[in-house]
Amino acid sequence: MPEEASATLDVPFDSAAETRPAPLSAQIGDRIRSLNRLRRIEGQVRGLQRMVEEDRPCGDILTQVSSVQEALRAAGRELLRDHLKQSTRSAIRQGETAAEAMCDEVVEMVFRHGR
Repeated sequence: MPEEASATLDVPFDSAAETRPAPLSAQIGDRIRSLNRLRRIEGQVRGLQRMVEEDRPCGDILTQVSSVQEALRAAGRELLRDHLKQSTRSAIRQGETAAEAMCDEVVEMVFRHGR
């Protein structure tokens, strides 16, 4: 199993921590996890290609297609979750107008991508 990359960043502590964006190290960690997940899905798709090339039974291929689709849905949920965490923090700090705009964006994203 491949090793997961890790990144660290020293963030000095100060009393204005509530007004700072999420630490860069948290954002990097989210990105690394997302990329690792997408690479695993890429491997699943390559496995599907091999199954077709090897003339594997249709039922087996369709089972794997369903697995890839669910993996993509899960990746989308995690990407949305990470986006919401960052956007929510920022919008709350910016005030009511920004928070309302963020809520509208979230509703639009859920309706557009929640199928």
